[in-house]
Amino acid sequence: MKLGVIMGGLSSEREVSLQSGKEIMAHLDQNRYEVYPIEITRRDELADKVKGLDMALLALHGSYGEDGTIQGMLETLGIAYTGSGVLSSSLCMNKNVSKKLLRYEGLFTPDWLCWGSIGDYSAEAVEKLGYPIVVKPNSGGSSIGIQIVKSSQDLRAAVEEAFRWDVEVLIEQYIKGEELTCSIVDGKLLPIIGIQSKGSEWFDYYAKYEDGGAEEQVVHLTPEVDEQVRSAALVSYWTLKCNVYARVDMLLRDGIPYVLEMNTLPGMTRNSLLPKSAQAAGMTYSQLLDVIISLSLEKSGGEIETKKKSTKKSEIGTRL
Repeated sequence: MKLGVIMGGLSSEREVSLQSGKEIMAHLDQNRYEVYPIEITRRDELADKVKGLDMALLALHGSYGEDGTIQGMLETLGIAYTGSGVLSSSLCMNKNVSKKLLRYEGLFTPDWLCWGSIGDYSAEAVEKLGYPIVVKPNSGGSSIGIQIVKSSQDLRAAVEEAFRWDVEVLIEQYIKGEELTCSIVDGKLLPIIGIQSKGSEWFDYYAKYEDGGAEEQVVHLTPEVDEQVRSAALVSYWTLKCNVYARVDMLLRDGIPYVLEMNTLPGMTRNSLLPKSAQAAGMTYSQLLDVIISLSLEKSGGEIETKKKSTKKSEIGTRL
């Protein structure tokens, strides 16, 4: 199978994407796949670089990668790709839209405002929301451009900084609680990971990607809370039309899970949470990649010869 690992891209998460791509390349079974690293630096080069591939393994993050754009182009070119489709990718990348859909389904998510320009700035509206608040790019990731604002004096500067990264900015109620992340593969929940940041107030860029930036381990919740967290994660996954795999980030306060966002192409660096959750479920990084590739091919209608499959579909549910 000719497999292209697409990484880099044009978003603020380019460096994280390159790290994900490098880690994926290191763990792919070279006996099963003919692997090609494909680094994207411009929008107009994708079509030429993916010619002849059987599948594109997406290690992209952020806009022009995780927002449905690349997925749509690959479908037009007739090339299978890993992960969710165009609609789900677009919905999940837009936090404002995804939060509206999740709230419609009855899930808890922090209250918020969404501004489309600095002209929408309203200190009075934020006062009603209540401090502290979180200012973040609406379609960003990796905690880039995000700030916790505790008073009106710091609000405008934080909003202007967020607008540097995106055309829309989310002003979100700050929830003080336990940070959880729920990885889902083939509609099945992997062990839930709890996160405790070290040296920072919240799970920021440093905590996510630097060695020792956070303590991340499987949490053991009470049966009632565990059921609520699992239900919130799976309802989010199906509501937002996710496929193959995804990761749901949430905060747990007073036994109530507040969904923050859904990641359709979660990080795959050596410090990333999806591989850690898979490892806790008994899957190696290489096995996780095999499952993602197999499921993605089935989603796209691709055929996999039985003799080439190290992971049959019947084995996936057992492993998860």
